[in-house]
Amino acid sequence: MQNNVLILDFGSQYTQLIARRVRELNIYCEIHPFNKLPENLEEFKAVILSGSPFSVRAEDAPHPDLSNIRGKVPMLAVCYGAQYLAHFHGGKVEPSETREYGRANLSVIKDQELLFDEITENSQVWMSHSDTIKELPENGVRLASTHDVLNAAYRIDGEETFAIQFHPEVYHSTDGKQLLENFLVKICGVEQEWTPEAFVDMTVEDLKKQIGDDKVVLGLSGGVDSTVAAVLLNKAIGDNLYCIFVNNGLLRKNEFESVLDQYKNMGLNVKGVDSSARFLDALAGISDPEEKRKTIGRVFIEVFDDEAHLLTDVKFLAQGTIYPDVIESISVNGPSATIKSHHNVGGLPDFMKLKVVEPLRMLFKDEVRRVGAEMGIDPELLGRHPFPGPGLAIRILGDITAEKVRILQEVDHVFIQGLKDWKLYDKVWQAGAILLPVSSVGVMGDERTYEKVVALRAVESTDGMTADWVNLPYDFLQKTSNTIINRVKGVNRVVYDISSKPPATIEWE
Repeated sequence: MQNNVLILDFGSQYTQLIARRVRELNIYCEIHPFNKLPENLEEFKAVILSGSPFSVRAEDAPHPDLSNIRGKVPMLAVCYGAQYLAHFHGGKVEPSETREYGRANLSVIKDQELLFDEITENSQVWMSHSDTIKELPENGVRLASTHDVLNAAYRIDGEETFAIQFHPEVYHSTDGKQLLENFLVKICGVEQEWTPEAFVDMTVEDLKKQIGDDKVVLGLSGGVDSTVAAVLLNKAIGDNLYCIFVNNGLLRKNEFESVLDQYKNMGLNVKGVDSSARFLDALAGISDPEEKRKTIGRVFIEVFDDEAHLLTDVKFLAQGTIYPDVIESISVNGPSATIKSHHNVGGLPDFMKLKVVEPLRMLFKDEVRRVGAEMGIDPELLGRHPFPGPGLAIRILGDITAEKVRILQEVDHVFIQGLKDWKLYDKVWQAGAILLPVSSVGVMGDERTYEKVVALRAVESTDGMTADWVNLPYDFLQKTSNTIINRVKGVNRVVYDISSKPPATIEWE
């Protein structure tokens, strides 16, 4: 890539947001841990230092050697980065008299400073720190202040090094995107060339060079990531791509058939494999969520390997890995504690002996959709809600049986079809139903019933890292509940999940 921007991650919860904002400017960037600097620093035209949960005054605070960057490459230091430059280069950082967290407004901006071009006084910014810069570092020049923070922004005289104590990447900083554009485009001269069209052209050429005349096998899921990966590979290698769509018996109602029908018109070489019974047999009696995921992952690999062996001379396995997965695997503190296992992340078992190709590994989810649109993929498919790899198994709390799968498929179908009929589907990022391991008393006609409870879940999000529950219309929820109870045998109570992430997760398991 040309015109790279390097983001050094000091562990901030907002680091990925910095990358997303930079990408929105049509500028390519990469996130690297502060303690694992890339060797090819000469390829980067600008560097951004992220925030951090650490205090620069702490003994265990991140303390990288920036001598190969500072003064040689333009740098923007955000929050912790700004305090780091001050603390270790002649300035003074002390605890804030009051914790500086939340909205603030720029009360003073130095005239004719390119970093604040087109940004006016009183512009809202977002603060998130318990330390503050009391004295600027050597050669520091104050650029902006807020009512409570004297040194909200500064630059180092004689070099293209800038620092801000607020977070331009969050939406609460109303001119944050403008500030990033000022730094990257006006100060650093980075060209805005990172577009879906450019990505497709570049990736197809790279795939041709990487794969040559070799064959590639890809496990399709029907979701956005694997579909876009398949179309990219198909553009590069055509019939040398072999797609396998495995029915694990835990898909949505009629999904196996409908997804295969969708792929028929896309020119992809797809084979559908119905292994429902094999998965359900392996899951019999297993209730632990993590054990269910691992079992599904193991059986998937077994089925996939069986099918791959029916092909001859396959050299590559394609995966729909996207950038958040890559960032997580190389994070500052290593991969985070396991919240849940993903059966399609983490590489292959040794016995498969295939090289991995991941054409989407540098894209965020929204970028994957834009690339798909650039290649003419059906908007309905690109707008499809995320669906977990283990499928309905992690929406059935407790053990899995064919009857429970049937019940949940019917409930889910009523809910999702209802969202579409009421024109609500595209306003929701992800939705689904959960079968709870409890029964409740009900009355149907003159009879007392003791049947299952289901929960409905609908969230709005950008990338799934955080999510808020969707305030669906009461009339819709009432209609959906009545339809489920009347149509789905075995269910007599419907509840709606109004938990946000965090503290809850989107899926229940």
